[in-house]
Amino acid sequence: MRPRPELRAGALSFGAGYSSSMRLVIALLPSLAPAAEPDTPRAELGNRSGALPASEVQPAFASRVSPLSDDERAAMMGVTWREGCPVALDALSSVEVSHWGLDGGVHTGRLVVASAQADAIVAVFERLHAARFPVQSVRPAREFGGDDNAMMRVNNTSAFNCRPVAGGKRFSDHAFGHALDLNPLINPYVRGSRVDPPQGRAYIDRDPAVPGIVVDGGPAVAAFAAVGWKWGGHWRSAKDYQHFSATGR
Repeated sequence: MRPRPELRAGALSFGAGYSSSMRLVIALLPSLAPAAEPDTPRAELGNRSGALPASEVQPAFASRVSPLSDDERAAMMGVTWREGCPVALDALSSVEVSHWGLDGGVHTGRLVVASAQADAIVAVFERLHAARFPVQSVRPAREFGGDDNAMMRVNNTSAFNCRPVAGGKRFSDHAFGHALDLNPLINPYVRGSRVDPPQGRAYIDRDPAVPGIVVDGGPAVAAFAAVGWKWGGHWRSAKDYQHFSATGR
């Protein structure tokens, strides 16, 4: 197993409901500003499925689907959407979901997806929430200037982004709003010696004990499969461990 980066931030202990052997500590991560390099989770804190340890406390899942607001549309123009994109702004929705974080708390995230896929994404995150599968950050691509590399570096999960496939000219499935990249730093794209993001090289061994990691047979793959979405980790010539899509591309 390759060594993983040292944790630099402070830590948060889980509550008193745990035995001494279960008082696990997950590192609190620094600011998610694109310029920052995030701390990453340690393998010994997972439960061999990428999920957080079980708890007697299970906050209720919450979600909301709404049309894009005028402010959201204005923020996306020329950043993650422009004339010529394969999907109209009217065909996109804003999806708010609650999710477990790597700090052991429950947070609210927001995604932009194709309206036709909004209910499916809600169902996915409800399953992830029930499984206590942690997602570090869920913020729209526009908050990172549409920069995929910036989002991967800080482990941000996102969906719609009108861009071409990496290294190509055709539109990515993200440009249609029916693809999502989940915890991309610890679930990198791997093809031969290429690893994107490069900081994800420490996770190419796919240790299922790492919180938030996506592995075959784990809760993330199962949650997306339940709504008919496919996982890039099943590709043959490359492995895109972060990538899920409605089409399998």
